[in-house]
This record gives sequence, C-alpha cells and structure tokens, in this order.
Amino acid sequence: MAEVTASAVKALREKTGAGMLECKAALVEANGDEAKAIEILRKKGVLTASKKEGRVTAEGAVGSYIHMGGKVGVLVEINCESDFVARSEEFQQLLKDVAMHIAASAPKYVRREDVPEEELQKEREILMEQLKNDPKNANKPEEILQKIVEGRLNKFYEENVLLDQPFIKDPSKTVGELVIEKIAAIKENIVIRRFTRYKMGEGIEKKRDDFAAEVASMIEKTS
Repeated sequence: MAEVTASAVKALREKTGAGMLECKAALVEANGDEAKAIEILRKKGVLTASKKEGRVTAEGAVGSYIHMGGKVGVLVEINCESDFVARSEEFQQLLKDVAMHIAASAPKYVRREDVPEEELQKEREILMEQLKNDPKNANKPEEILQKIVEGRLNKFYEENVLLDQPFIKDPSKTVGELVIEKIAAIKENIVIRRFTRYKMGEGIEKKRDDFAAEVASMIEKTS
C-alpha cells in the first residue's frame, strides 16, 4: 500500500474542498492515486450536492471570456445562494473556467432538458437511418435498434449540451461534474443558468467575388 502523506492529503483537500479525514480515507482507498481519490470523493460529492439541489440560487454573477483576439466572446450567468460566495475567488474562477470552456467547445444548450424535442427527434431519425443502412443490423428487431439509437444520443449530448461536455481543462470529468465538485466544496447550490456565445461575423453572408466572371466581364468591356 502506498504511503499517504500529509502533503498529498492537503493537495487533495485544496482541489476538492472535502474534509481532511475524507481526503485521507479516499487516498487510502485509492492506494495513493489522486485521480482515483478524486473520483471517490466525487461520488460522495454527488450525495452532498443532491441535498442542495432544491435550494434557491438568487445570487451569482455574470462572467465573460474573449478569445482569439476578439474573434470569440462569451457571457455566462452562474447562480449561487449568497453574495458572499458569488464574490469568492473559487466562484469567480468557476465563472472564468466555464466561460472559457463555452468559447472553446461551443455548446448549444445548458442542460439536456433545454434541447427542443423536434431536434432530438430529427437526430433519432438520422441515427435510425444510419443503423438500417448498415448490413450488420439487418436482422435486429426494431426495439433493439431503438435502444441503440437512445444510447448513441449520448454522443449528441456530449457535443451540444454544456453540462454533458468533457471539461476543456480536465476531460476526465464533465462540466456537470465540475459543478457538483464546486457545490460540495463551497457548500451552496450552484446553477449555470444561461450563456451567450458570440463568434465574429457569424450569421453574416460574406460576399464572394467570382474571379473568373469578373475577368470575363472586363474582357467584354474592352473588346
């Protein structure tokens, strides 16, 4: 069994916000592996966070992030229970991290419930067609194909839903799991409410000159 040092316990506590005894126990259980210890504490943190889910989050802050020399910008609102926590360094860092993640990963929705049903249905239809066009699935019953489709929707959520996306600074956890960790550490409910992502020039139809047509026009004028 690996030796669990006081510095390792302290480092784990700083990363997770868990108590000293909890951190030591997790490191012992994980045989000194910090990543596994964090996973153990995360599972315990889920229980802690679930107790706070119904608590009102009327405070919070709006964070921003500008990337690529002004080419991409993000505004995100994250709510918590008290103004004291909203002004804390840990909460402000969460704001910055989430805003940066949104700039990099371009999610379309905050949570799964925000995805319009018609968009999900369209995605299901596309996935079903892909399955039916694969000869390997020729003899599979419809209900099995439906289950496969629902399983593959997870990929859609990972690409489009903020809380389901792997966190850009630590892909071993999702943004949702990052929030759960912060709830456990800060001891308040935290909710990512909304965000807006701007990409310079997005939605503007840029004029594309047809060089060949332009040359032909010039020849006609000079002939």
